[in-house]
Parts: sequence; C-alpha cells; structure tokens
Amino acid sequence: MKKPVFNVTNGTLVRGKWNHHAYHIVNKLGEGACGVVYLCEKNGVRYALKVGTESSRLMLEVNMLKKFSKVQGVKLGPSFVDVDDWVASNGQTYPFYVMEYIKGDSFSTFLRGKKKEWVGICAMQLLSDLEHLHQAGYVFGDLKTDNLLIADSKVQWIDVGGVTGIGRAIKEYTEFYDRGYWGYGSRRADPGYDLFAVTMIMLETVYPARFTAHRDAQKTLQDKLKQASLPVEYKRVITDCWQGKYHSARDMKEALGQILMKRVQPPKRLTRKSIHHEASEWGEMLGVSFIALVFYGISAWNLWM
Repeated sequence: MKKPVFNVTNGTLVRGKWNHHAYHIVNKLGEGACGVVYLCEKNGVRYALKVGTESSRLMLEVNMLKKFSKVQGVKLGPSFVDVDDWVASNGQTYPFYVMEYIKGDSFSTFLRGKKKEWVGICAMQLLSDLEHLHQAGYVFGDLKTDNLLIADSKVQWIDVGGVTGIGRAIKEYTEFYDRGYWGYGSRRADPGYDLFAVTMIMLETVYPARFTAHRDAQKTLQDKLKQASLPVEYKRVITDCWQGKYHSARDMKEALGQILMKRVQPPKRLTRKSIHHEASEWGEMLGVSFIALVFYGISAWNLWM
C-alpha cells in the first residue's frame, strides 16, 4: 500500500465537510501505510487526527476504534471522537478521523536508564491487553513499538489499524516483528503471532536499531538473543515462545509474572547518593508490578507455590 503523498502544514484548519467540526493542526505525529497522524486542537482540547486517501481503509480503522473502546470491560486503544471528509485547498477531498490524543513516552525513552525489570513489566502489561483482544476474536497484527506509548507507567496502544480477525491473513506487518520473516510461523492471524511480536519488542530494548536476517533467519535471531544483555529468565521466556510453548497471552504473562515476583524486590542497602533515586524507582516498580499481578488476574498464591 502506497504512503500518502500529501502533507498538511502546521496551522491548517481542517473542517469537516459533513459534521462541520473544525480542527487546527498543531504538528505531525507520525506516518503509516494508509495515512498521516497529526496533533490537532478543537476548543482548547487536543486530539490526534488521521487523514488519508482511502475512505474504506480509514473506515475499517474507525470501526476498530469503536469496537475496542471497551473489550470485556477493558479500554483498548484511544477513544473515537469524529469521522468526516475534508476538502483541501487544492480541491481534493480526503477522509479523516479524530481520536483521543494519548501523551506519553516511546518505549526507548521510557526505559532509558531504568532497570531490566521494567522490560518484563511492560511486556506483561502488553500481554494482558492482548489477552482481552484475543478473547474477543482478534489479533493486533502490526504490533511494534511505533504503535505503542507509555503513559503514567502504563503501556498504551495508539494505532489499532492492523487489528485482524483470528484466522484471517495478516496484511499489515513490519518485518522485524513478523514471525514469518524469521521463519517461526505463518502470517495467519492467531494469538501466537502477537506473542512473537512481544518477544521482538523485548529484544528491541537491547537492539534499538533493530537488525535483519542473514541466510539462516532463525540462527540470526537465536544468536542475537544469546548476545543480548537481558536477564537469563527473560531469555528463557522468549525461547519458550519461539518454540510454541505458550498457547495464549495469559500463559506467557504468567511465566513473566513468576519471574517478576522473584526479581522485583527492593535492595537491602542503598548509598546516600543513590538512595532517593533508587528508592523512588523501586517504589514505582513495586507498585506497578503489584497492580500488574493483581489487576491483570495473576494469583500471587500460585506464583509463590
């Protein structure tokens, strides 16, 4: 699918042709295969506005946003706000939709300087949301760090455009996160497709520039994992996922939960120089871990057994 060939300049007023709602463009947030996302304002409130060239494709995304505003009582992805057409100054009509703007940090920014336990905590949060999505009959599909933000220490989805019904072919994917590219399965939508992408997100925390496959894709990946500066327990979970040992997001989440219960313990001794920073991070980590373990439905009793 070709990328859009237009660019909306900052300060442009995008007015809906049918609903007549007007949005001032603040700046560009990102670009994908079927549209460009901008930060915009309306009546002092900030939103994310996605404009493209294919009405049918954008409507699919709108339907997904509406569907996943609440799945099994859990909010997945940004809230839907508006959908309309915009007649640009060149006379061309472009479809667009508006959604909640989620302000947060990228994975790399959030994890910079933090302890490795945070990799497991973020992966576990992601797996919890995926569990709800899979139970609803869908997979995320194009799961990658570009489609995620971390706000208030919580992983947030910001683009559900690649969501695909279980059993259907994955049409939108990024090679680095794609199990088919690495020889670990097909591009048929099933929970395992997303679980593989989660392992690649964990690896990306060590290899931010990503990497490509050599002649033997599986060996390339295994070698990179072996060299990665990740805790050996995380490497074991990643390997188990590649070997198909997890049949659901819950299975993989529980495996990580067991590791976190053992790893996330405050240090017994702190120097005066580091006591404030260390205590603050450990306190935040313990709090987030507790919420992850309890709220996400993992029995602490089972983990200690």
